Amino acid sequence: MSLNNFTYQLRQSVKVGNILIGGHAPIVVQSMTNTDTAEIEASVEQIKQLSDSGSELVRVTVNNEQAASAVPQIVNRLIMQGYNTPIVGDFHFNGHKLLTKYSECADSLAKYRINPGNVGRGKNRDIQFHTMIKLAIEHDKPVRIGVNWGSLDQQILAQLLDQNARLEQPRELTEINRMAVIQSALSSARMAQDIGLSSDKIIISCKMSHVNDLVAVYRELAKQSSYALHLGLTEAGMGDKGIIASTAALAILLDENIGDTIRISLTPEPGGSRTREVKVAQQILQSLNKRSFTPTVVACPGCGRTSSDYFQVLAQQIQQKMDDSIKKWRVSYPGVEEMSVAVMGCVVNGPGESKHANIGISLPGNGEQPVAPVYEDGVKTVTLKGDQIAEEFIALVEKYVVRTYR
Repeated sequence: MSLNNFTYQLRQSVKVGNILIGGHAPIVVQSMTNTDTAEIEASVEQIKQLSDSGSELVRVTVNNEQAASAVPQIVNRLIMQGYNTPIVGDFHFNGHKLLTKYSECADSLAKYRINPGNVGRGKNRDIQFHTMIKLAIEHDKPVRIGVNWGSLDQQILAQLLDQNARLEQPRELTEINRMAVIQSALSSARMAQDIGLSSDKIIISCKMSHVNDLVAVYRELAKQSSYALHLGLTEAGMGDKGIIASTAALAILLDENIGDTIRISLTPEPGGSRTREVKVAQQILQSLNKRSFTPTVVACPGCGRTSSDYFQVLAQQIQQKMDDSIKKWRVSYPGVEEMSVAVMGCVVNGPGESKHANIGISLPGNGEQPVAPVYEDGVKTVTLKGDQIAEEFIALVEKYVVRTYR
């Protein structure tokens, strides 16, 4: 339960292709390619990988004419191969030109992402922003107005700094930067509505690179508006650092019911899969009971009672079985995503955890009898012995799925 007692407004729902974001819709997981969009085959393959891993939206960079020309071909190839994942175009600096010149690109994309800080400078900013919004209206596309900590609208920031300098007690620079991010997003959203884009076509994001900044900014956004909100810690980093920082920030906000779609912006390790950020996003949502994507495997961390790695190997095998089967299971056995499987290593917590899971096994620890009781829905059903415990338990899990979720 959230410690924040503030009641936020219900978010406006936005249709992006075949996906609904905001309102009472489930929180949507999205990701972004890191291929050169002009390389059609590579981009198609990565979008398919991301979609197969559970990304419900995929964003692509549209930074030049080659990329804009490639977008319709990418979308068409995906459709021909059975993929209807909405593709979002990421525009900076020259989006007004590309969307104007390449109308087929503008029509193929499910949403446009615009950064107010990178639309233009001076008097050109409003003109170019106006052009992109008019094109979104013409092609009936929603827009994400995405402000980034590293690319603020410098005019708004300068105004706030000037105002702050005249105060008797000036605010801290961190607070001014947060205010600039929020003002940039909300003023741009209001401008888009003034041009004619309806509120149910607007999603806002204000991405920061520090946890406390992100939490503070999104709490304020949620108070000040009812636009659908995209969450993500920008420049989160690589590996454990990026995962931990993103989880720390998003868990706070999601627990307070702030956020309608999320992306985990991990820096891929050399040779690492882009799909890792999708799995992390899913695990965050599943851990907070916001959504279920795959059966949960509960396993103890191990201790001196479990010097054998047998239960660790079995837990890994079970998790792999879940990952390999979930796509087929989800179609044939609705609700299987909510199943929990316990693989425990000794009698201390083993029977108790196994009873709480849908199906669980309590393996023998050091000095315990070489038997492994299996529990289904809180009732012991069988005791496994011998050298085939792992294989027999996996078979029992499969039977449980077929019997329970058919």
